[in-house]
Amino acid sequence: MGRYFAVRIGRAALTIVLVVTFAFIVLRLSGDPALMILGPEAPPEVLAAFRKAWGLDDPIWLQYLDYFGAIAKGELGRSMRDGRPAIELVLERIPATLALTLPAFFFKVAIGVPAGIYAALHRGSAIDRAVMTTAVAGFTVPSFVLALILVLVFAVQLGWLPSGGQDSWRHAILPITTLSLGGAAVLARFTRSAMLEVLGQPYIRTASAKGLPWRKVVTSHALPNAAIPTVTILGFMVGTLIAGAVVVESVFAWPGVGRLLVVAVANRDLAVVQCILLLVAMTMVTSNLIVDFLYGFLDPRLRAKGAHA
Repeated sequence: MGRYFAVRIGRAALTIVLVVTFAFIVLRLSGDPALMILGPEAPPEVLAAFRKAWGLDDPIWLQYLDYFGAIAKGELGRSMRDGRPAIELVLERIPATLALTLPAFFFKVAIGVPAGIYAALHRGSAIDRAVMTTAVAGFTVPSFVLALILVLVFAVQLGWLPSGGQDSWRHAILPITTLSLGGAAVLARFTRSAMLEVLGQPYIRTASAKGLPWRKVVTSHALPNAAIPTVTILGFMVGTLIAGAVVVESVFAWPGVGRLLVVAVANRDLAVVQCILLLVAMTMVTSNLIVDFLYGFLDPRLRAKGAHA
C-alpha cells in the first residue's frame, strides 16, 4: 500500500511541475509584457527599464530557475500592473468563484446521478431516450453558447433575471444554471453506462436468481460497483471547481478567478497567470490523488497493480 501511494504522489508532483513549466514557457513566448502594459508608444528606454525591473531581459532559463526558487520560498510573484502580490489578487477572487461552482457542483450531482440511474433501470423506455437525448444536448452544447441562450431568453426577452454582475443572489442564477447543466449531462451519461455494465454482470443475475428483491439487488450490489466510474468523474469535477468557470464568469461579468485569468492573460500579467495555473493544477492533481487513494482502499487489486506500475 505504501508503494502504491508513493507512486501516485510522485506522479502528482511531476504533473504539477510539467504544467507550471509549460505555462511558464508559453507565456514567455506569447508576447512582451512590457509592450502590453506600457503600450507600443512607450519610449524604448522606459520599456528597457521595465524589462530590467521585472527580470524579463534575463535568459529564459535563468527566469525559470528564479521562478522555481521563488516558489520554493513560498513567493508567487507580484502583479506587473499594480505591484500587489499575485496570490492576494487570486485569493480575493476565490470566494466569488466558489459561490458559483459549489452550488453548481451540488446540482450536477443531484440531477445527473439520479437521472443516469433511472435511465439505466428503464433502458429502452421513453424516459431513457429522453434523458439521453437531453444529456447529449447538454454535453455537446458549448458553455458559452448555453450562457448566451439563457441570457437571451431569461434576461433579454423575459426580463426575469439580470444578465451579469454580482449585486444579488439573482445574478448567480444564470451562471450556476449554465455550469450545472453541462456537468449534469456528463454525470447522467457516465452513470447510466456504469449501471448498465454492472447490471449485465453474472453476479447481478445470480443475486436475482436467489430471490433477492430487485430493489435490494440494485442498492446492495449494482450501485456500489457502479460508483467507481462515477467517482472518477466527480473527482475531475471537483478539480475543475476553479478553472471550470472561466468562460461563464466572462460571459456574465462575474468577478471571480476565471475572469481574472482572462484579464491577466490579455495583459500578459505573468505572475497572476502563473499563480492561477499553479492553483488550478494543484487543485486538479489533489482531487485526482484523493480519488486514487479511494480506489486503493476500495479495491486491493488496484493497489497491487499500482505498486508494479
